[in-house]
Amino acid sequence: MTIGVMGGGQLGRMLALAGYPLGLDFVFLDRSPSAPAGQVAPLLCAEFTDRQRLAELGARADVVTFDWENVPVEPLDALGCPVRPSLAALATAQDRAREKRLFERLRIPTTRWRSIESPRQLARAARAIGMPGMLKTRRLGYDGKGQALVRTSDGLEEAWQQLGAVPLIYEEFVPFDCEVSIIGARGRNGDTAIYPLCLNSHAGGMLRLTRAPFGSARLQRLAARYLHRALEHFRYVGVLTLEFFVHDGRLIANEMAPRVHNSGHWTIEGAVTSQFENHVRAVAGLPLGTTRPRGHCAMINLIGELPPRARLLAHPGLHLHEYGKESRPGRKLGHCTFVAASTRARDRWVRGLLPELAPDLRIP
Repeated sequence: MTIGVMGGGQLGRMLALAGYPLGLDFVFLDRSPSAPAGQVAPLLCAEFTDRQRLAELGARADVVTFDWENVPVEPLDALGCPVRPSLAALATAQDRAREKRLFERLRIPTTRWRSIESPRQLARAARAIGMPGMLKTRRLGYDGKGQALVRTSDGLEEAWQQLGAVPLIYEEFVPFDCEVSIIGARGRNGDTAIYPLCLNSHAGGMLRLTRAPFGSARLQRLAARYLHRALEHFRYVGVLTLEFFVHDGRLIANEMAPRVHNSGHWTIEGAVTSQFENHVRAVAGLPLGTTRPRGHCAMINLIGELPPRARLLAHPGLHLHEYGKESRPGRKLGHCTFVAASTRARDRWVRGLLPELAPDLRIP
């Protein structure tokens, strides 16, 4: 079986590396000829709207999936083969307003919010919801992009000028205790496999550190229940991620990602079956693997510049993943992981490496 992948970034590259031991083949479509997936599989280079290239991808693949959720949905009928997960899930994740409505429909707690299309609507929303609040683009927002924090009524005009050329949402600001994510897979037969809750730490709007498992059994059950609702709603096939704020012991949904997720990179070494392997198992119609953690895990993103490889690998127990990208400020170039026998040993390892790998990040 050949799996076609829309997007050839590091997530796609890791999908292929997880699928090859299962006897699966891959072909990618990406806009860049230097996309990381091209190092490990055939790469078609074209815009995601190029219907001729889409048809070629569909002809070479038995099923198509994604490593990026902002692929335009409308041209994908040119693929002419099954697409997993569904286009409905993809379209929902691309629009924050649709995403919020889904959470409300599925009784997944989320922020109070309003859709915004004019400065007048923004002012009304700020009065109704209060300040501080977050103004966000409905589409194409990721890694902290496409959003502005509004603290006072004087900041409304500045936020509108910064973002207001596109449809927006305004939502309440949540003074969260921490940010977490839960990742799960659903197979073609409806079976599901859920990973432990992950604790995520950000700096500059980007994920820098993930630690798992995290939290109480109650939080795990609650997050898994919400994820199950979304998986069943879409009759989902593949890996889906829900991100939450934790506030006063409550989970408040922030967004969803219909793909393998940066906060799940720890699963390559830290779980019996990685998120990447379970995604390709699901879309290929294979049984899902167990998500049991192998220990207490941490993942640190390597941003902007890679430290010397030998220096990193001198740390006992460190696993290094480089993505084959050229260095550039703010670019994800790789990650490293560590699996320990206890949370104390894991966090001691993290604190030892953060000054070198993420000096702008502070953790308790």
